[in-house]
Amino acid sequence: MDTPTPTATDDLLVVEDLSVRIDTSRGPIDPVQHVNLRIPRGGSLGLVGESGSGKSVTAMSITRLLPRRNVHLTSGRILLEGRDLSTLSERQLRGVRGGQVATIFQEPMTALNPVFTIGNQMAEPLRRHMGMGRRAARDRSRELLDMVGIRESARVLDSYPHQLSGGMRQRAMIAMAMSCEPALLIADEPTTALDVTTQLQILDLILDLQADHGTAVLLITHDLGVVAQTCDEVAVMYDGRIQETAGVADLFARPQAEYTKRLLSFMPEGRGRVADALHLDEPTPVDEPAPPAEQPGDDPQDADNGAPALLQVRDLVKTFPGRRVGGRRSEPVHAVRGVSFTVPRGNTVAIVGESGSGKSTTGRALLRLHEPTSGSVTFDGQDLLGLDDAAMRQMRARMQIVFQDTYASLDPRWLIGKTLAEPLRLHTEMTAAQIEERIAEVLTLVGLEPAHADRFPHEFSGGQRQRIGIARALLLDPDLVVCDEPVSALDVSVQAQVLDLMKDLQDRLGLTYVFISHDLSVVEMMADHVVVMSHGQVVEQGSTEQIFTAARHPYTRALLAAVPVTDPSQRHNRSQRREIVERGIAAAGDGQAA
Repeated sequence: MDTPTPTATDDLLVVEDLSVRIDTSRGPIDPVQHVNLRIPRGGSLGLVGESGSGKSVTAMSITRLLPRRNVHLTSGRILLEGRDLSTLSERQLRGVRGGQVATIFQEPMTALNPVFTIGNQMAEPLRRHMGMGRRAARDRSRELLDMVGIRESARVLDSYPHQLSGGMRQRAMIAMAMSCEPALLIADEPTTALDVTTQLQILDLILDLQADHGTAVLLITHDLGVVAQTCDEVAVMYDGRIQETAGVADLFARPQAEYTKRLLSFMPEGRGRVADALHLDEPTPVDEPAPPAEQPGDDPQDADNGAPALLQVRDLVKTFPGRRVGGRRSEPVHAVRGVSFTVPRGNTVAIVGESGSGKSTTGRALLRLHEPTSGSVTFDGQDLLGLDDAAMRQMRARMQIVFQDTYASLDPRWLIGKTLAEPLRLHTEMTAAQIEERIAEVLTLVGLEPAHADRFPHEFSGGQRQRIGIARALLLDPDLVVCDEPVSALDVSVQAQVLDLMKDLQDRLGLTYVFISHDLSVVEMMADHVVVMSHGQVVEQGSTEQIFTAARHPYTRALLAAVPVTDPSQRHNRSQRREIVERGIAAAGDGQAA
């Protein structure tokens, strides 16, 4: 029987000199090296780092959730209330998991069993750890779903995971995690896959549960803005080692480690303007109804930048027919409903919205990758919807797209050089030597080397693959590039580099961008004009300055309020932010367009 080891009386969790080794086919790697962490009872620690830093391996090592056949703790102790978890048997650990320590994962669909209802999965820990009967477990499950803000809890209990939205699944996961009132909640990137307004609601929920139940929280994230708004202390991790640990206010005001300073420098400047944009320290915007939104017709052609229009979109509609399921056809999906905007030559117009807003469908409809149902798209004076297929293929040489996941758009069996040569063969009469020369030129233009043409997609990092995607878009010297969430899957430092590259290329080549994003802080850095979409409609549009200093539609204000601000002093505005988000979501749900 293991004997608890004395620790400081207020420390719930102490990680001492933790090192982890993973055996791989290429030899052992050490993703965690000599890590030290402390979390007091009821406290919160943010463990911050980019992809590959070792933060998730550290978190999963606490409850030994990593496979034991090839993962080994090579040094250190993990003390929970003085008890060394690293010495426990698998049977003893099962008593700790879900009981004393609960974990929330980034993607609930990978953690929830798809063949069991939410109710069955919530009842299991209550019956195992709390000894409840079937009826008592169901009643408690309903209480927990009510606690995390899920309405119609009875319906949700009888639903399967795939029948719930991402935010609903994450709330159910949190309810399940809190069911046995754990002393420690480990939240591993709990909001990364969620829309920004849902992210704010989930983080607020975790904070409320922490305050109400005295639960300690270990929050794993790559987002310093999330940490600034939620955690007491921060540990910054890089290459398997802790670079710096400090109170959240001290770290943001006086970072010591060079890596921390770099991370902070990469955060988009727009995050610092959100409080000013919403006037959160003034009572009027919260206590009074929002003024009428700007008219959807207030688009860039009315702006005073003087640039001629390259692209004009008027009353664009895209409706997908219903699917035939079990002999019946479902209702059609009205993805884009009467969208209008103008893109001046050499400018960037951003289309902003959350999942299901219609922004990506709009971007694809501009290029007729989705055939519009009605409306008009005029490019450099030519009606694109009137072109036959052959003429449209030729026009696409001047209209290119950069996708969110470049890896999915690259053939894994082809060398990069072959992939890049394809559009040149289709649209030009270049010789093989000229094609090779053009590929080398464009790879150099995006910060890569000509020799990279002889590699396969899997041999590149995410940032390098996105540069390849940009290179492919530039091969034919286009006038317009549609950028569909081009940096949302990248670490913040790589994101900053890619955005800087895109701005530099625009200045050098005179490119025009339609920039599709859910992140207003990135949009503020890139765009001249912003179009805000919700449920397939434009609810507000205006210059970037107008949107960021005088947003009028409740949904636009909700998007701004939900952006995590890298300033811990703004925490006192939390309740105001929540109210703005709730009003905006309600307005969007009611279909309030300007």
